[in-house]
Amino acid sequence: MIPHYLLIGNLLSFCCAMCIAVSVIKRNKRNLIWWQIWDSIFGLLASFVLLSYSSFTTETLCLIRNSLAYNKKLTKLITLILVIICITVGLYANNRGFFGLCPIIGFSGYTLSMYLAQNDQQMRYSLIINLSIWMIHDFYIQAYPSATMDIALCVWTFYQAMRRIRRKRRFKNFTLAKSTTQG
Repeated sequence: MIPHYLLIGNLLSFCCAMCIAVSVIKRNKRNLIWWQIWDSIFGLLASFVLLSYSSFTTETLCLIRNSLAYNKKLTKLITLILVIICITVGLYANNRGFFGLCPIIGFSGYTLSMYLAQNDQQMRYSLIINLSIWMIHDFYIQAYPSATMDIALCVWTFYQAMRRIRRKRRFKNFTLAKSTTQG
């Protein structure tokens, strides 16, 4: 029989997975972040139930970061403070050894990229890296819906990023060819 905490944790993990899936298909940064706020809420609940305390603290900071980013109040100073808090508190709360470091690394990298990203394409690259790191952690804590969605979203986001690059190249080549034939 499956323990109750594992069943509840995976139900919350499923909700988390659905929110991150919706965020990936959003075309602008603000909508992407809105869905990641909900992802953080379900993620922190799942982490608590599945007893990953570094992930719980990290997801709590994700919620704060995403809310600030959504309201366009994520400054350089706040970004650095959040990363420092994540590293400090996350390391202290880590009860999962090496795998407990994954949320800390994922949060720190993604938080810095949220502040530094200039467009949605850069956010996609950052999301691929972040999802890959979280996937390792999610499998370890048995959050299987999130881990499975992390894999699917890495593949989907990578595909979308490559598709966008190809479209830009075609447009650039078309524009270049058009300008040389007119000259």
